[in-house]
Amino acid sequence: MCAVEITVVPAVMVGVVSAQNFTQNTSLRARAQLREVRRLHHRTSRRDRRIGVDQRWEADDCSCLVESRTQLDAVSYCEWFSRDTGRRCRLPTEAEWECAARGGAEGKRYPWGDDAPQLQPDYGTRWVDGPEPVAQRPPNAHGLYDMCENVHGWCSDWYGADYYSVSPARNPRGAETGSRRVSRGGSWRHQIKISRCAARSSIPPAFHYTDYGFRIACDSE
Repeated sequence: MCAVEITVVPAVMVGVVSAQNFTQNTSLRARAQLREVRRLHHRTSRRDRRIGVDQRWEADDCSCLVESRTQLDAVSYCEWFSRDTGRRCRLPTEAEWECAARGGAEGKRYPWGDDAPQLQPDYGTRWVDGPEPVAQRPPNAHGLYDMCENVHGWCSDWYGADYYSVSPARNPRGAETGSRRVSRGGSWRHQIKISRCAARSSIPPAFHYTDYGFRIACDSE
């Protein structure tokens, strides 16, 4: 998919806050729950928002990402986050996601190059019981952590198996309709935990699993 040209890549990729305070059936449009998200958002540092971490209330607690969110939850959070910040924030397209994951390493299978994931440090001892706290490994050249590992990330696109055979050459936005939304990145539940930058996956947008999370793309001002 790197044959496509992306002319506008979001300048900031951030993550939602407080996995601890979401339940699996949360409606992010509920006013009381949005107030809780707002409170926790303001407790999260600028650096933590940039790298997509979840800051809990305990100072000595780990930074954990949000998972078990549906794509509908993710879209709702982006809508609220846009209103709260005054910026247009949304889920990335899968083309934007891939460019961000590559970190400028075009033509390579992974953010670090072409070496197999199993050759990465401590690969055999990681992800024993679930997703790890974020930023356990160095970021890519764009300063983004864990793009191809830990949990799948929801994208905005409808999934089309053959979409890129007919897509625009610049800034493709995905199929016009569908029954499944695109996700990208690897998963702690899979046999191979780290995915290729170009690997695609998809599930229905109302599904949620413990290896599905999301990042927010904020358009450049």
